Amino acid sequence: MAYAGFWVRTAASLVDSVLISLITGPFLLLFYGLFFQLRSATADLVIGTVLSALLVILFWRWKQGTPGKLLFRLRIVDARSGGEPSLRQWCLRYLGYVLSTLPLLLGFLWVAWDPRRQGWHDKIAGTLVIHPAARGTRQGRS
Repeated sequence: MAYAGFWVRTAASLVDSVLISLITGPFLLLFYGLFFQLRSATADLVIGTVLSALLVILFWRWKQGTPGKLLFRLRIVDARSGGEPSLRQWCLRYLGYVLSTLPLLLGFLWVAWDPRRQGWHDKIAGTLVIHPAARGTRQGRS
């Protein structure tokens, strides 16, 4: 398996961040247009986080990757079988995102030096991000 490296995964995440903002932003504006008196920092965080989590997990389940990963021809697979991860793994992976951000993004940076290019979220969920079309022993240093 050719593991997806740090830089290509970072680029995919940047694409995903822009797309998620384009989707959640108008939704939040519509919601607050109807319920402006409910606006608070806590509501922003909860609505944005829940909506983002749903979008990401649904996309993972549907396509085994987010639009950014698909753009770079990456796929998320079960680390043991190489097959599609379970719903439990997808949920654990998203929760792992939260843990990966807490200590100054160290969980995401971990991809740069891990032999299998796994971030903490991948280790927690038992997943890998791969280049399915790539063959050989290349370890995805990109």
